[in-house]
Amino acid sequence: MTTNGKASTGSSKHHKDSAEASNPKTNPDPSDNQIKDPADWVTGDEPMTGAQASYLKTLSEQAHKPEAFDPDLDKAEASKRIDGLKQAKGH
Repeated sequence: MTTNGKASTGSSKHHKDSAEASNPKTNPDPSDNQIKDPADWVTGDEPMTGAQASYLKTLSEQAHKPEAFDPDLDKAEASKRIDGLKQAKGH
């Protein structure tokens, strides 16, 4: 059988299942420590991302702690503040 001029062996489903099983994003190994401390991030000293800024601003407003938002934070510090505000809210 051919599809788009290429021979099909019928193993594409098996290949897809195998690829998904080994993909750490779709099937993470619970014993693997994938969460790094922000202090250990290679890019932690870069300016926070737009997504971080938006989320941090929202969380700081919801927590009535506008001082938690600083537009000059780096990625690592923004992540720490987001985690702190989420913990304070019980997330």
